[in-house]
Amino acid sequence: MLEGMPPNHAAHVKRLVCDEATARAVADVIVETFDPAETAAAAFEQDPNAASWSSGPWTVEVWFAREPDEALVRELVSAAAGDEAAANLVFDRVTERDWVASSLEGLAPVRAGRFLVHGSHDRAKVASNDIGLEIEAALAFGTGHHGTTRGCLLMLAEILKRRRPRRVLDVGTGTGVLALAAARMLRQPVAAGDIDPVAVEAARSNAVLNGAAPWLRPVTARGVRHPALAWSGPYDLVFANILARPLISLAPSICALASPDAEIVLSGLLVRDVPGVLTAFAAQGFALCRRGELEGWASLLLRRGGAAPRPVRY
Repeated sequence: MLEGMPPNHAAHVKRLVCDEATARAVADVIVETFDPAETAAAAFEQDPNAASWSSGPWTVEVWFAREPDEALVRELVSAAAGDEAAANLVFDRVTERDWVASSLEGLAPVRAGRFLVHGSHDRAKVASNDIGLEIEAALAFGTGHHGTTRGCLLMLAEILKRRRPRRVLDVGTGTGVLALAAARMLRQPVAAGDIDPVAVEAARSNAVLNGAAPWLRPVTARGVRHPALAWSGPYDLVFANILARPLISLAPSICALASPDAEIVLSGLLVRDVPGVLTAFAAQGFALCRRGELEGWASLLLRRGGAAPRPVRY
């Protein structure tokens, strides 16, 4: 899980190795207390491909744009997860480009169907029938280890078993993982944008690294407000892996670019966020047809009309 986008100038990090329940409790109390524009928390298992999500040790990391009040943080963690967790917190400084590198270091590749998201150190683990997505450390969200990214990749893998979308849009592309996956599989242009120019640069670099530059040229855009995104529509597949509030506010503009037979994949949602987001998209004529849950995060597949089966737990 990750809540909040790690700040571009993150200079301080707090880490704790613990069990899953403690990691989630610590991450939750941090994001509920601090400004999300300057603080982000992530909790993840050391091996995200393990059969059970509680089978191994977990790490919780918190990035701060400014030096945190160590005593206050320990007090908050103690109240949420106990004195032992507070005592075991490790505070450190990081260089501007270190926070993703440190979070990726030692993490295993992540599989979602044929897609295998990996760092340069794991290139040898990409099999001949895999679609390898190499994501390097960058100041942008989207390494594939987060439950929302993997949930969307699993949705894409299912979609590609039954159809080949003609026009694809990735809103809030981050490092470009989802756009890259679609471009690599479909070998056709994919539109992508992000509000953060640092993320856009990371996505461009990853497109070159993965041989997808001819099909993926992301732009800096607030939502879908960019001529390149508007002119390339309407889209029959749209990804929006962002947070609940932006999804709700962007619902009209996203749906306005959707074709009559479009499918929309949404994530960045805690389970408690799902009803509000579904209501916003229902007002635009889209309904739930598939729902997955991974690491406490939900991924939704919507169509016009639609149906709402029981959740699928990946």
